[in-house]
Amino acid sequence: MDKLQELTDKLYNEGLSKGKQEGEAMIQKAKDTAAQIISEAKAQAEEILAKAKKDAADYQTKIESDLKMASAQALQSTRKDIENLVVGKVVDAPVKAAVSSPDFLKEIITAVAKNFSAEQATDIALVLPESLKESLEPFVKNELSKIIGKGIDASFSKKIAGGFNIGPKDGSYFVSMTDDTFNGLISEYLRPATKKLLFGE
Repeated sequence: MDKLQELTDKLYNEGLSKGKQEGEAMIQKAKDTAAQIISEAKAQAEEILAKAKKDAADYQTKIESDLKMASAQALQSTRKDIENLVVGKVVDAPVKAAVSSPDFLKEIITAVAKNFSAEQATDIALVLPESLKESLEPFVKNELSKIIGKGIDASFSKKIAGGFNIGPKDGSYFVSMTDDTFNGLISEYLRPATKKLLFGE
């Protein structure tokens, strides 16, 4: 009877010990698995956070770059507007007055017609402002032909506010010396000085 009790106790104790060991092993395994999951989750969270920070930094850099570019373009555009305004104020009125002046146009037309006469074998076609017909037509018909020694076919157009167009009579090409042309030439001449005066460049 004692032997049976002893055997029973031994089996019970061994089973209890084995169960306890297995239970502890399972608990340890669960702990290890949980620790691994937590570690991987932390790594993923850090990776996601790092990516989010990088994306935010990249986006901020892009925004700053776009703002700088927009600011530079706006500044450049404003400076260009100021430059155009100043040059326009300086040039527009004097040019319009000059290219609407019969005396000024007579001098310019004579100089240009002489060059055409020296270079071209054909007669010259001249288009002048309709508004100056009364004051310029006698000059073209009576004086200019004698000065350059060649025929001048003159017409007057409402499309030209000031200045003139000149070229070979065959119409192969013409040179525009209108108010817009003069304005453009003088404006481009003044722009570097104006820019330096306004912006120190």
